[in-house]
Amino acid sequence: MAETNPFPHIFLSAGEASGDYYGAQLISELRSRMPQLTCFGLGGTEMADAGMDRIVRAEDVAHMGITEVVRHMPYIYGEYRRLVASIKKHRPDVAVLIDFPDVNFRLAREFRKLNIPVIYFVSPQLWAWKRKRLRWVQQRVSRMLVIFPFEERFYRARGVEAAFVGHPLAQLPQPSSTRSEYAEKHKLDPEKTWIALLPGSRRKEVQLNLPEMLRAAAVLNTKGRYEFVIPVASTVSTAYIRNFLQDPTFPAPKAKVTLVDDAREALHHARASIVASGTATVQATVVGNPFIVVYRVSPLTFALAKRLIRYPVEIPAKVDKDGNLPIAMVNLIAGRRIVPELLQAHFTAENIVAKLSPLIADGPQREAMRADLAETNLKLLPASGSSPIIQVCDAVEALLEQNQTTRGRTSTASV
Repeated sequence: MAETNPFPHIFLSAGEASGDYYGAQLISELRSRMPQLTCFGLGGTEMADAGMDRIVRAEDVAHMGITEVVRHMPYIYGEYRRLVASIKKHRPDVAVLIDFPDVNFRLAREFRKLNIPVIYFVSPQLWAWKRKRLRWVQQRVSRMLVIFPFEERFYRARGVEAAFVGHPLAQLPQPSSTRSEYAEKHKLDPEKTWIALLPGSRRKEVQLNLPEMLRAAAVLNTKGRYEFVIPVASTVSTAYIRNFLQDPTFPAPKAKVTLVDDAREALHHARASIVASGTATVQATVVGNPFIVVYRVSPLTFALAKRLIRYPVEIPAKVDKDGNLPIAMVNLIAGRRIVPELLQAHFTAENIVAKLSPLIADGPQREAMRADLAETNLKLLPASGSSPIIQVCDAVEALLEQNQTTRGRTSTASV
């Protein structure tokens, strides 16, 4: 039997580190407006710290790639059933789903059955592949709030109520710590050049991306000029990364590798970075840190993705000499390849060093990329001037008011 909630009751779902960060901001803003608000759902440690009752932990269900998801399907399905049971029991007023489509689209179906409105914040990349899922958005989502400018045009052209709210990272101020303060905090040598390594926000991503990053670090550091920092995502434990680095079967860069907890601060102070494709590429863009994009998945996942990925007319993307479309969001937003992408077989230590070295040294390539990143960042700013988090919370409040009005009419009609 469903519970009756006297105060606003919100369901949130985010299964990745970036979504966990955005979700925590949403919870904090909503609770500042509605102190008696309660919220529950799927999220990471940041959402839990912000006050959400986690029914399912994001770090327990964050898997990547087709083959990886299939292998973990029994456990994921069990956790999904727990979420559905909690939804039926608590009957939230509004659901806010953040990216993570494999779970969130199915949750949206459950909300539709219960006539609970759904706000989808941070669109899955339906414009790239799995276009058939568009009908799920049309059927199950009340409002699609997108963070990339071309996404609003894509959805509106296909009959979806969508709005570009800007990217949550685009308006954040630059980290305030000085280089000397950062060096002291993390025991880094301020006389050396710091390079950031961002291998991803899931364990499988770390497993597939970090070894080659470390091989590149070893090649780069033959003269002992560098130190390396690895920001640890909230969905990957520090212990996991530390154990990974200590594994004798993995390469050691023969340089200091420091684990930190803030990706933006690391990117701000690093001279350049090696970044796994994902939200971290947007972080590097916003910070203005020169970087290269790398990524590796299972051969089956890559082969299927390469066959399926197709960009709509809203995205002017061209294939490279190997027949690959760009995958880095920074390149899609810019409309051209401003950041090198090294994928699969091209993701090697030697290629990383060749592409990264000109970005470390002072010169035209470094300055050109910094200018391109600054220009791309402007495209991520909300046209309204109001932050994305504020706009999402405004949408939540509007739906809550709409629900109250509807309930009031129902109550009057029943008298």
